[in-house]
Amino acid sequence: MALIKKGAEAWLFREKWYEFEVIRKWRIPKKYRIKELDETIRTHRTKHEARMISEARKRGIPTPIIFMVNLAESSILMEDVKGKTLKEVLDSLPIEKRKEICIKIGENIGKMHKTGIIHGDLTTSNIILTDNNQIVFVDFGLSSHSNSLEDRAVDLHLMERALESTHHQMAKKYFEWIIKGYRKVMKDYTDKVLQQIKEIRLRGRYVEERREK
Repeated sequence: MALIKKGAEAWLFREKWYEFEVIRKWRIPKKYRIKELDETIRTHRTKHEARMISEARKRGIPTPIIFMVNLAESSILMEDVKGKTLKEVLDSLPIEKRKEICIKIGENIGKMHKTGIIHGDLTTSNIILTDNNQIVFVDFGLSSHSNSLEDRAVDLHLMERALESTHHQMAKKYFEWIIKGYRKVMKDYTDKVLQQIKEIRLRGRYVEERREK
C-alpha cells in the first residue's frame, strides 16, 4: 500500500486488489473519543458514504466503483480513478473546455439534487478530470438525503465559495456555467435555489458585520 493523502477524518492508500488498481479509504481512529463510540461513528460514516456513492452512481452520477466495504476496519475499497482534480487543471484548460466541464458539473449536481442527494462538500478538489476527459465526483463523506430548498442552495453555495477561493479570476463565470447546466435539469426551480443562495449570502454578511462590531 502507498499512502497518497492524509485527511482529518480519513487516509487514502493506493494498492493492488486482484488485477485492479484501487484506492482504500480508511477512517482513522480518534484517540480523543471513547473507543466504543469511535468505532460506532467510524462504522456508520463508512457505511453511509459507501451507500451514497453507490446510490449516486445508480442515478447516473459519475462516481468511483465500490469494490468492497470493510466495516470492521472502517474502510472502503474503490476504483482508482485515473486523472487529476479540477482544482489542479481547470484554469489551464482551453476556455471552451472549461465551459463544457462547468456545464457538465452543473448538470450532475442537478441530477443529484433531483434525486434527493446532497453532496455536502462540492469543491473542485472533489471532482476528478479523468485521462479520457470525463468528470468524476468523489468524497461523499458529508453527503446526505434531502429535498429541501435550503440544503440544495447550501450545496451550490459551497461550490461558489470554493470557486472564489481557488479560481478567483474566473469564479463568477465558472459558477454561471455551472448554473446553466443545473438549469438544464432543475428547470425553473433553479430560480428558487438562486434566490435562496442570495439569502444565505446575506445571512453570512450579517454575521460578519456583527463580529466586526
